[in-house]
Amino acid sequence: KESSAMKFERQHMDSSGSPSSNSNYCNEMMRRRNMTQDRCKPVNTFVHEPLADVRAVCFQKNVACKNGQTNCYQSNSLMHITDCRVTGSSKYPDCSYGMSQLERSIVVACEGSPYVPVHFDASVGPST
Repeated sequence: KESSAMKFERQHMDSSGSPSSNSNYCNEMMRRRNMTQDRCKPVNTFVHEPLADVRAVCFQKNVACKNGQTNCYQSNSLMHITDCRVTGSSKYPDCSYGMSQLERSIVVACEGSPYVPVHFDASVGPST
């Protein structure tokens, strides 16, 4: 069975670079990473940073998760991410996604030993 840590990497890690040149990035990645198998996952974020940098977030700023749990951590630095959101007109199995590229601080939930990210909770824009 896929571990929570492996699932996090499959759903959220894309260290190989940014999708700047490819408007189909979300459609391709959501399909390739098995997030359109039994439904269209409504929203998903890919992080374009080295896995080691994302794992390090588990030892940065401790914050509350959206569900009230206390094992979430916010990155000290901004990270390059891509938000994929399903478009209103798309119907399973033809999942269609819009894409926005952002530089934001990320919030992940961590657990286990070694202590690693298991859930992508949120991204936070620069505080104004």
